[in-house]
Amino acid sequence: MAEQKRDYYEVLGVSKTASADEIKSAYRKLAMKWHPDRNPDNKEEATKKFSEISEAYEILSDPKKRSQYDQFGFAGNHFGPGGFDFNRDFTHGADFDLSDIFGAFFGGGRHGGFSSMFGFGDEERPDGPQRGNDLRFDMEIDFEEALFGSQRTVELNVNDTCGACNGSGAAPGSKRTTCSTCHGSGAVEGGSGFFRVRQTCPHCRGEGSIISNPCPRCRGSGLERKLRKISMRIPKGVETGSRLRLAGKGEAGLRGGSAGDLYVVLHVRESPIFDRQGDELICTVYVRPDVAALGGDVQVPTPEGYARLKIPAGTTSGKVFRLRGKGMPSLSGGTGDLHVRIEIEVPEHLSSKQKKALEAFAEVCTDDNYPLNNRQEQQAKQFYDRRDSLQKAASN
Repeated sequence: MAEQKRDYYEVLGVSKTASADEIKSAYRKLAMKWHPDRNPDNKEEATKKFSEISEAYEILSDPKKRSQYDQFGFAGNHFGPGGFDFNRDFTHGADFDLSDIFGAFFGGGRHGGFSSMFGFGDEERPDGPQRGNDLRFDMEIDFEEALFGSQRTVELNVNDTCGACNGSGAAPGSKRTTCSTCHGSGAVEGGSGFFRVRQTCPHCRGEGSIISNPCPRCRGSGLERKLRKISMRIPKGVETGSRLRLAGKGEAGLRGGSAGDLYVVLHVRESPIFDRQGDELICTVYVRPDVAALGGDVQVPTPEGYARLKIPAGTTSGKVFRLRGKGMPSLSGGTGDLHVRIEIEVPEHLSSKQKKALEAFAEVCTDDNYPLNNRQEQQAKQFYDRRDSLQKAASN
């Protein structure tokens, strides 16, 4: 019997709502763990695992293939006879550099170690453009901003392109010069015969070029701290943990490289009126005893304004009514419901006239007016009768 294939999401250990970044991150970790070259003592199982991981990523990293898989399962994507095509390139070079594996296993760096020796090194110029770092900023917002959306402006101190050297790192009027030791490669070779090892150039530290006259403002880094104002739109329906990506608003790149991204992680303050559970809102409405007993209209606060809710006579504390479409807007579209919980409020600060009226009311009431209390008394009586019976039997 053929072995049953595992669900692709299960293989990568992610949920079916995982983002592309989460899928990519999961793949990288698993591929590092199960690459056959990192498991020489268990190569057969590692090869099987690595192939399974690669097949799952092949599908889930492609939006079209992922959509077909979500809708039709394994039948939604065909690789030809026998299922997955193992002759394909499933290393996903754009998402997972093999130097990650060999560098971690053999201790190689950018220009040294196993990856460079066997041709897995970085082919880009070491002194070429370099993308800036991504940044994270945690922001607290009011509940109303999550409900209705808002426009925010924040000020951040970030590493930006040096205004004096335009990011080159060299003082005005000078420029970088090619390293005479590695001739611009960023690495030097040592050893003899067949076995030769490439290592990071000790003179330029892998940069491939030298700054003889560093920029005095940035001291050769090409970056300086600047206060930057950043505007952003907070969409309706965000919640604590929601992440906004502002492309190109992170740190500046080096030597003309693109800027990184800014990730804003939101933290929503609690509302004194509404409790939130996903897209559902819950609020407690306090009702007078006479309205609860006789029935009537009560005002209910909703995001759109007050709504009138008609409650029937005999409504008790804890009763919940639902107002459809009056809840939290969803990021994916639509709106949740509002759940209204009734709480009977006991009157306070009674005048003597009010007290006499309540006493007169109590005198005309009978046990039939309080069925819940009567039921509890009956249940308690049965409980104590049973207790006395058991204790008497135990003492004989």
